[in-house]
Amino acid sequence: MFELIASQLDYTGPFNLFRYLSFRAGGATATALIIGLLIGPRFIGWLRIKQGKGQPIREDGPITHMKKAGTPTMGGLMILASVSISLLLWMDLSSRLVWACLFVTLAFGLIGFMDDYDKVTKRSHRGVSGKVRLLAEFAVAGLACWVILGEVGTDLYLPFVNGPVGDIGYAYYIFAMLVIVGAGNAVNLTDGLDGLATMPVIIASVAFMMIIYLIGREDYANYLGIPFVEGAGELSIVCAAIVGAGLAFLWFNAPPAAVFMGDTGSLALGGALGAIAVTAHHEIVLGIIGGLFVLEAASVIIQVFFYKRTGRRVFKMAPIHHHFEQMGWSEPTVVIRFWIISFVLALAGLSTLKLR
Repeated sequence: MFELIASQLDYTGPFNLFRYLSFRAGGATATALIIGLLIGPRFIGWLRIKQGKGQPIREDGPITHMKKAGTPTMGGLMILASVSISLLLWMDLSSRLVWACLFVTLAFGLIGFMDDYDKVTKRSHRGVSGKVRLLAEFAVAGLACWVILGEVGTDLYLPFVNGPVGDIGYAYYIFAMLVIVGAGNAVNLTDGLDGLATMPVIIASVAFMMIIYLIGREDYANYLGIPFVEGAGELSIVCAAIVGAGLAFLWFNAPPAAVFMGDTGSLALGGALGAIAVTAHHEIVLGIIGGLFVLEAASVIIQVFFYKRTGRRVFKMAPIHHHFEQMGWSEPTVVIRFWIISFVLALAGLSTLKLR
């Protein structure tokens, strides 16, 4: 919106700053942060009144989690509100890529909200059927991919390889949908401890803010041997808004959490990262930068696979953050060490920009 006003004034005087993505990204971060901090206390109080006993705590989980009973969930609504308002103020309103990413974020957030609502009202940790959720997620991802790939093409890029490895055509749509849905659910599985998912999402967003900015600049893209996608730089505004909203939410989600993100936030943020990675043709790099999310999801898949076939568990409990809790690690220890892992993986993912 600010960018539109500035364009109507021909970017004269101080409005010239709105030409720069870096300025608008900073504005988006600050706006989302301020909005999140301002609405947080009253919103959390409202959730406590509406939800009563808060999110149901699994009885088969770590015993230390019993003290979290009564903590409200659906805190992801705070994130979605902060991100949406910030984007509408700072984005280029004509960008189809940004609208597609915002669509994924809000639609995945709605799916997560329905799941959280079902859990709270029925006092059960089961929520909406997994098949129904996946069907809805793939429908959303499919529509978003139709818009995104229509803009960016279907060339496949791999880390450490200069230039595209080939045009895989319609297969890219299936691949891209799997990336978006997989990212959403991987972040959702990671969100099991206070602050555990929030900071890795912030770290991944900062990393992709740099990547998507470079991809939107033809000179930098050609120098680094990465794909150039005209207009993709606008998604750096999305990443910036997620960083600001994530920091605001972490203020209330830091141990001991006053509110849980819930599926409302984790599905939305994961889906957003997936959509950004698809736009940037950096899906594999997302698997590196978001390696912590991949590890969490893989631990669940491995646990279920082996338990169904052998009746034995590979981990003491899955997702893997609970395994370390059962080993005696305190919750803050698990969270901070996983943050460190996430930071190192982000640096590894960024290194692929030059090693081609």
